[in-house]
This record gives sequence, structure tokens and C-alpha cells, in this order.
Amino acid sequence: MPQRNTPFARRRTRAALAAALVLAGSVGLAACGKTISVSDSAGAAPPSSPPPAAASAPAPSQSRPSSNSTLQVVDNTAAESGKTGTGGTVVGTAVQEQPPKWVQLSAVISPPLTAPHLININQAALYRFDMDTPGSGISACEGQCATQWPPVTIEEGGNVYLAGVDQKQVGALRRQDGTVQVTVGGWPLYRYSGDSKPGDLNGQGVGGTWFAAGPAGEKAQQ
Repeated sequence: MPQRNTPFARRRTRAALAAALVLAGSVGLAACGKTISVSDSAGAAPPSSPPPAAASAPAPSQSRPSSNSTLQVVDNTAAESGKTGTGGTVVGTAVQEQPPKWVQLSAVISPPLTAPHLININQAALYRFDMDTPGSGISACEGQCATQWPPVTIEEGGNVYLAGVDQKQVGALRRQDGTVQVTVGGWPLYRYSGDSKPGDLNGQGVGGTWFAAGPAGEKAQQ
């Protein structure tokens, strides 16, 4: 029996269409980013031979953050997402005492480089280290190295905003001290303590192992 074109039927049709549009909008928003998980692989000690049977009582274990956490990668800039300020990212040579609540990765081209390279929200160049192994979940720059080349860290559960970077390239690892470090193309990202102002690229080529990081983790060179 055909449905009558009554006011009630028309209202039901409009309500169904509105619900479908809301659902479609929700799906579209969810597709604008991704969630990445962080494991403890970076802080794990290498396997050792089993201890003797008469071993002494184990030393108390050190407190560590949760073995697994997540970050949200947002395929928009911080400003487009309604953020202001820097999220806690320090400027110039200042020491990053606490991980930022959010970070932004932007791909730019600036002399003397002719290829795109990454900068943070403060326009500081970001670098990669040839001694790192991409995708290993481990940083080869610890201790004094990390003082000279501060890792790009982020608060547990924080957001990574992007400009000119494919969200598929963004990941994270857990460092030996338990902090979370952002990676691109599997390469851990760092700042250089010798860069004091926006646009500085004083870390480019240092030791033949440090280079500005491209938007997929590649070396950005002339």
C-alpha cells in the first residue's frame, strides 16, 4: 500500500535525512586524523643472560609511565583547530622542562635548502640523526647528546597538528626516560641547541650525521 504524502510522513522523511547528514559529518570529522599508540620498546633494556639461582633480592623498580599510550594526529594546523599559543613548545635555546601539550609539524622551504624541511610552531628547524634506525622505536641520542639535540617530545595523550605533512608519516616512540618523542617516516625528530631564532639551520650537516628532516623523514639538503 503506497505511503500517503501527509505532513507527518514529510516530517519523518526530513528527520531521517537530518540524521543521515549528522552521521556523515561525524564520519568526515573522524577521517581528519588518526590515533597512534606509543609502546615501551624504546626504553626496554637488551636481553641478558639469566641470573644465577642464588641471586640476591631484586632492586626496587623505577616508576615509569604507562607502557602504552596514545597520541592524536590532526590533519589541520593548530590555528585551524582553534589553538593559540605554542602548546608549551619552548623558543630558541630554552630547555624543554616539560613536554608540550601539543606540537605542530610544518613543511617549509627556506634558504639555503631547496627541499622542504620541517619546523615546529616556533619556526625552529627540526632534524634527524643518521645513527637512528627508522621504525626501530629507539632513539640513539640520549644523555649529553639529547642536551645538544633536544628531542621533540609531547605530553601523553597530546595532539600533533600538521601543515604540509602526510599524517601517515607521523608516529611516536618512548624514550629511555619515559617521555614520548615524535617521529616522521620512522625517524625521531630533534631540535638543535645552536639554533636561537626562527629560520636558523645551524645544525645542518653537523658531524656529517645531522640533517634537517623532510616531511617524510628524508634528509632535506641543497
